[in-house]
Amino acid sequence: MMQNGTGPRTGIVLAAGLGSRLAGARPGFHLKPLTPVAGMPLILRTLRSVALAGCRDVVIVVGYHGDEVQEAVTQHYRGPLRVHFAYNPHYELQNGLSVLAARPYVHEAPFLLTMADHVLGDELMMLVRTHRPPSDGATLLVDYRIDQVFDLDDATKVQVEHGWIVDIGKHLTDYNAIDTGVFICTFALMEALERVYREQGDASLSDGVRQLARARRMAALDIGDSFWQDVDTPEMLAYAERRLLEMTPSVRS
Repeated sequence: MMQNGTGPRTGIVLAAGLGSRLAGARPGFHLKPLTPVAGMPLILRTLRSVALAGCRDVVIVVGYHGDEVQEAVTQHYRGPLRVHFAYNPHYELQNGLSVLAARPYVHEAPFLLTMADHVLGDELMMLVRTHRPPSDGATLLVDYRIDQVFDLDDATKVQVEHGWIVDIGKHLTDYNAIDTGVFICTFALMEALERVYREQGDASLSDGVRQLARARRMAALDIGDSFWQDVDTPEMLAYAERRLLEMTPSVRS
């Protein structure tokens, strides 16, 4: 399988979950990926970010009300990406299974992996364009500005040593960075998730990261001053909108 550094890549966007904590945050919108943030649905913002990262194709993994998400994207997306849809029938389980659902649609590595509910600044996605992950490994973009994270209790914490991730999890007490939800991966991450799934009947992305971290194949890439925000709750949504409105039109549009 081809592994290149700078050519067009495939992006994977996870959009299968229930999104129950954001339900009703906007009247008339009951699905998280379709919820508007500063006037643009989350999923369309994510597709714009994936294109900025240099991707040519994108695989959107749907599950909960997947037909509605697919119909909305098909009807409203007018960007340059070639859009494919994968279905995760186990969307009530952890998000690693959504990554595995995308596997048949990804033919080259490295590939981009991100979430439909993250608002990502342009500068962050430009970091992705030319980054090469470790051979037979992956890279997670991390934020070292822990004191600036909006909801630290909800954030996924990361312990990084000399550029390598050594542990990850929401309940870590020893950590020095935060998971932004943006990965550049080889197929090693999917293989790690498959092993966890076979052993446990479920798998989170963090489970796959831990597997690679134990083999020193999980790198961390510092996002510096780049903007990102997870949008899981009405409070996070309001905060993301405030930040976007403070930025230049090129970031908001």
